[in-house]
Amino acid sequence: MTTLSELNRCDAATFIDRLHGIYEHSPWIPERAAARRPFASETALKLALQDVVTNATLDEQLGLIREHPELAGKAAVAGQLTMESTSEQAASGLHLCSAEEYATLHQLNADYNAKFGFRFILAVKGPTGKGLTRRQVIAAFARRLKNRRPDEIAECLRQIKRIAEIRLNDLLGVTLAFGPAIMEWAETIAAWSDVEVGEDQDFDLTCAYLTPAHQRTAAQLRDWMTEAGMDANIDAVGNVVGVYRSDAPGARTLMTGSHYDTVRNGGKYDGRLGILLPIAIVRHLHQLGEQLPFHLEVVGFAEEEGVRFKSTFLGSNAITGRFDLALLDQQDADGISMRAALAAAGHDFTRIPDIARKPEELLAFVEVHIEQGPVLLQRDLALGVVTAIAGSSRYLVQLTGLASHAGTTPMAMRKDAAAAAAEIVLLVEQRCAQAPSLVGTVGQLEVPGGSVNVIPGACKLSLDIRAADDAVRLAAVQDVLDGIAAICERRQVEFALEQIVDAAAAPCAPRLMDQLGAAVERAGLPRFDLLSGAGHDAMAMAAMTDVAMLFTRCGNGGISHNPLETMTADDADIAARVLLDFIRNF
Repeated sequence: MTTLSELNRCDAATFIDRLHGIYEHSPWIPERAAARRPFASETALKLALQDVVTNATLDEQLGLIREHPELAGKAAVAGQLTMESTSEQAASGLHLCSAEEYATLHQLNADYNAKFGFRFILAVKGPTGKGLTRRQVIAAFARRLKNRRPDEIAECLRQIKRIAEIRLNDLLGVTLAFGPAIMEWAETIAAWSDVEVGEDQDFDLTCAYLTPAHQRTAAQLRDWMTEAGMDANIDAVGNVVGVYRSDAPGARTLMTGSHYDTVRNGGKYDGRLGILLPIAIVRHLHQLGEQLPFHLEVVGFAEEEGVRFKSTFLGSNAITGRFDLALLDQQDADGISMRAALAAAGHDFTRIPDIARKPEELLAFVEVHIEQGPVLLQRDLALGVVTAIAGSSRYLVQLTGLASHAGTTPMAMRKDAAAAAAEIVLLVEQRCAQAPSLVGTVGQLEVPGGSVNVIPGACKLSLDIRAADDAVRLAAVQDVLDGIAAICERRQVEFALEQIVDAAAAPCAPRLMDQLGAAVERAGLPRFDLLSGAGHDAMAMAAMTDVAMLFTRCGNGGISHNPLETMTADDADIAARVLLDFIRNF
């Protein structure tokens, strides 16, 4: 095993030789990084090597990509790979491919080379370092074949950097103190879903409020909190609350956490990372017998996504004392009221008001969350400090036209609800492209009882408009609503609006941002600030205390709310170390 100290002290030739296998057949990378010694940490060394790759010429980058072997290609079959590549491909069982799988990979390799002019690169050891399945490898191959060449060059370089990160960990004997446990826990609770997964599927995570999967997840989070050294319980709204208590007289509470419910067919890390990561930190503190001068409270908020009852932030609104008891009469798609669902899950809804905290008892709320976007990924940064959370306006729109025969009704006489909806979708796209932080989405679109030969008489759609500036958001909302009225009047279609979210933008506290930024820099990373376009429980918590957020990088192009949502054990680990440092220096 090589040590960082040895790499810092040795001559340049030895440095290059020790790192010769980190980037496949590319000694020029450690050669250029050698001049930047000494490195303060393994993280600093990783970043220096990655920076060389980022700043290389396009020809050098393409040369690096072409130095990597095909997955399950001729060199692998002939045993001609480097020791590192052989081990990595074996981790995914690529040496055990069936004849059909070999044929599929051979065709994918040929198609990929023909389209892009270089080989497909994938860190087959995956986000945890334990290896992707052959099915996952083939699925990634097929998906990335649809990319454009510049995007695929960038993705190959990111995959090479991930390969190098894993190899460097092995070379230096790096042990991740937090990341593996966080990833393992995420895998455990991701297996519990409201949807049964078919034999041809790897994953379908749907965990809606108060379903059996949701209750099982809550119980597991409570057990992990207890095992980590916290006093833990599940409260009347379904929040999982764990407190690592301080012995300090008059101690106040620093709160952290996120939500454990999911969207339909969502990802493993959205929300849940912000619960599992602080549990791992508390377990570490408890094992050390380390006390804090304040109580550290970890909350797994029961509901943030609004999937089942169309009401968001139920868990965090209960904590802030803003839970609307009228919501208890809301019904899900099966006609079950929230009141009945709570009772069936064993919760006493009359005690929900008792959940509210006193603002004077809280020091602050800090939330760790995956970015759910591509900014950190494109900048090769593991972490970012959030400046503000964009405000959000959401509506459900019901359009009512007139169903009539598709063959006998002239175009000029139609009252087509779906055509009106199509025009509304384009209106949202056009209006929300007019400001940098403004976004608009129609994420649900339905023609109830639609038929191929019937003009749609009804259409339902959702509307979601967000911006960091509330004035910008509200101006766009008004323009879109006025546009809907004009479209419907012209097309003789009636419309009804139901507003389901009106959340103001939530700025993060500068004092907390600076403390998080300082912890990021002490970890050997540059501080980078960015906006959150997604809504988070921190928005609700901002009503009663100062808030801050730490973002971690998303893979697969930054995709989220999707089974392709991913991150790495290394990024989870450094995020945990940063939050632990933030807590210790709070």
